[in-house]
Amino acid sequence: MASSSLLWLCSSNALISPATLLKAHPRFPIRQRFRCSLVEPLKFENGKPHFPLLTSGPAFPTFLSPNSHFQNDINKHDTRLRIFSGTANPALAQEIACYMGLELGKIKIKRFADGEIYVQLQESVRGCDVFLVQPTCPPANENLMELLIMIDACRRASAKNITAVIPYFGYARADRKTQGRESIAAKLVANLITEAGANRVLACDLHSGQSMGYFDIPVDHVYGQPVILDYLASKTICSDDLVVVSPDVGGVARARAFAKKLSDAPLAIVDKRRHGHNVAEVMNLIGDVKGKVAVMVDDMIDTAGTIAKGAALLHQEGAREVYACSTHAVFRYSSCNRKIVKWSFPRGNHNKHHPSVRAKLFSSVDCPLCGKPSGRDHMACS
Repeated sequence: MASSSLLWLCSSNALISPATLLKAHPRFPIRQRFRCSLVEPLKFENGKPHFPLLTSGPAFPTFLSPNSHFQNDINKHDTRLRIFSGTANPALAQEIACYMGLELGKIKIKRFADGEIYVQLQESVRGCDVFLVQPTCPPANENLMELLIMIDACRRASAKNITAVIPYFGYARADRKTQGRESIAAKLVANLITEAGANRVLACDLHSGQSMGYFDIPVDHVYGQPVILDYLASKTICSDDLVVVSPDVGGVARARAFAKKLSDAPLAIVDKRRHGHNVAEVMNLIGDVKGKVAVMVDDMIDTAGTIAKGAALLHQEGAREVYACSTHAVFRYSSCNRKIVKWSFPRGNHNKHHPSVRAKLFSSVDCPLCGKPSGRDHMACS
């Protein structure tokens, strides 16, 4: 009887546990037991078999049926990359997020009656790579403090990596001591950002390359030349009629690199004597611009004193047309024929005062964060 029951268990398709086999034939020695061959072996090609719980079949009750809206929300937020925007330039952050195919992270930023800034993340960033888009444009101190508090909020929320995306680094001009008893504010701001908890900084066209050395964390320095070069190429200006002009001696290296991109165009230099901050006086011009299209290249246009007086000098020297190319547009007035700027600032304020500006916007393509392959590589390496 026991033998027949054992034979019945082996011939069936059921899985036989050792306890069942021992109960069926208790006197059968364990070492002499044989293994039953299954009629149809299990297929474990990709590991253990998976049995989905949520199916559209009628075997499950309605409360277990899949919810398409819920699944879309999961897929939309099923990423370890988060992009948050401060109040300095939300339009730029929105363009970056759209290019990446993501939505801006939900964040609450408000100011108390005494001017204090309050920041609260409205979603979890635990274990995520967080990018905070916040240029330190005017008001520089307000936006800088807001960035520091955003970094601190992400650090206390257990973010894996925090990257401060600063298209305009406002204190980059204070990068050295030109007189006694001066401060180096660029180094101070770099220390503040580092101590707040940032793991990386992404900046665009710093005033000087040495500012990268002020940070004790990695700095990705993005250049705006490709966008401006594409715009100039669309104007179909003959290379023989083109001359690149540096508005001051300090920008010669920047202008020379720009001239090499324009078929090694000739270079001219404006000799500028500055008597005070935001006050410039042009003395003379080094180079020939007569009958040519002059392209002045600078990293920023603040009060436009340098650009305006430089353009006036170029017209006096016989330049046919003057273009002013800049990444950071802090200008209030200018006498150039064309101004080519890349908006690291909110656009509305500038268009209100300069409706005739031909602007090439700050494109998200230039930013390593916003290129999809670069974004993936950054996440993989971080």
